[in-house]
Amino acid sequence: MPVVHLLDYVAGNVRSLVNAVEKLGYTIEWVRTPEDVEKAHSLILPGVGHFGHCLSQFAEGHYLNPIQKHIEAGKPFLGICVGLQALFAGSEESPSTPGLSFIPQRLSRFNDSNKSVPHIGWNSAVLVRKGQFGDQSFFGLQDRSKYYYVHSYAVPYRPGYLEAEGWTVATAKYGDEEFIGAIGRKNVLATQFHPEKSGTPGLRLLKAFLDGRQWDSSVSRTLYSPGQGLTRRVIACLDVRTNDDGDLVVTKGDQYDVRAKAGTGAQGLVRNLGKPVDMARKYYDQGADEITFLNITSFRNCPLADLPMLEILRRTAETVFVPLTIGGGIRETVDATGSKISALQVATMYFKSGADKVSIGSDAVLAAMEYFQNGKRLSGQTAIETISAAYGVQAVVVSIDPKRVYVQSDSDTVHGVIRTSQIGPSGEEYCWYQCTMKGGRESTDLDVQQLVEAVEAMGAGEILLNCIDRDGSNTGFDLELIREVKRCTKVPVIASSGAGKPAHFTEVFRKTFSDAALGAGMFHRGEYTVKDVKDHLLKDGLLIRQVEEAP
Repeated sequence: MPVVHLLDYVAGNVRSLVNAVEKLGYTIEWVRTPEDVEKAHSLILPGVGHFGHCLSQFAEGHYLNPIQKHIEAGKPFLGICVGLQALFAGSEESPSTPGLSFIPQRLSRFNDSNKSVPHIGWNSAVLVRKGQFGDQSFFGLQDRSKYYYVHSYAVPYRPGYLEAEGWTVATAKYGDEEFIGAIGRKNVLATQFHPEKSGTPGLRLLKAFLDGRQWDSSVSRTLYSPGQGLTRRVIACLDVRTNDDGDLVVTKGDQYDVRAKAGTGAQGLVRNLGKPVDMARKYYDQGADEITFLNITSFRNCPLADLPMLEILRRTAETVFVPLTIGGGIRETVDATGSKISALQVATMYFKSGADKVSIGSDAVLAAMEYFQNGKRLSGQTAIETISAAYGVQAVVVSIDPKRVYVQSDSDTVHGVIRTSQIGPSGEEYCWYQCTMKGGRESTDLDVQQLVEAVEAMGAGEILLNCIDRDGSNTGFDLELIREVKRCTKVPVIASSGAGKPAHFTEVFRKTFSDAALGAGMFHRGEYTVKDVKDHLLKDGLLIRQVEEAP
């Protein structure tokens, strides 16, 4: 098989990129030294995380000059995410760190006054100056397709600036900001989005690059159509644990109790709803925008390299080309050999196995309590801080498990109180949301507003907002909780717990500013598919990513 070289500098999840390239009939050869770059014909430079960290890694490894020479020699080059950003002069994210300066323009941070940052999700990559290209497609890009982006900094689009230097440009819009989604010139292609996480459209672009087809009339470029911009994300969540026979299964709880109730024929047994890898692939085929695995049992006494979830991730990433999140056990631990393992090391193993994001739960609560006890001073040692520093804030999700505590008056507690339309058991009109740990089994004196404030300060890039009161209820999301959390944070929020029918997804997107919504039991039990939900959202006028069939 033909060979493509990949520069690996611990850039987060490169496993999915390797899987995508191999699926397309190419072999990966790893670049381990600067001399390997000189030998490469086609070179891919992936990148996830902090601009300064990534460019410093290049510089310390003595890769910058060989990369420049590779590009100047006219050899094929693909830069992904920070790999695109590296082509520019620099970034606000790390003002003192220079880029490769092929383009004398700098990246700036998205304005978070009117939208969530990071920009996470599926957006467009629309070619500008379309008329001059006729029916040809630029590396398979199509205006109607959606691609997966995850970043806080971007190159603002300046009409005509790059085009005057011979670059072909595709842009995306986030709110009122238009930015560079992809650029190309001669032997160079670079994307801000992740093609390896963008399903069929992303694989199409990778295939065109690998085959050397910059312009291709076999893939018709559709005309610009309404519906450009960031879509509403629909996420499928799989709670994974061992059942009573010792097998790893997908299960679902009722207010976090995963054992079957009386009268079901399996009373007291862990609900077995299917095999994790098979179900993840099913939801990918149905159009899930992301897959989340939550490890709700304890595999944490295993040696790190033998964690069962690592194998689930590896196998899933072979055929599922959308983002994968893993939660459970992302903390400092000691393995069966007695070796101390940091949270960053645990996360690194998950990233190497195919995860794009890690979700932190109970440890985030403990870190938040310490944050307030220390006068809101950061320690720099928490799981959130160490992982986000190495891989970027977009790689860290904090999963919150709150429950309602009703009070008679907003003066009855020091916690953040809301007036609720859902009256309490004794007629209370007020409540606060108490954060819990250990799957809801342990309550704390921390409210949801405090937790969100603390984890955002530490470097969390996204909030997975559960609700114990709604879990397994099929009555819809807790809209009051979601509104309150969105009021308190600038980072994206994923609504979770309570979805029982497609209309609940429309409701949460219409009545809150939720960035994504998650479903579980309704999908696992076969009551609805992910496609059913998306079709319903589309009918209700909401922008979603539609599945494209593989060629």
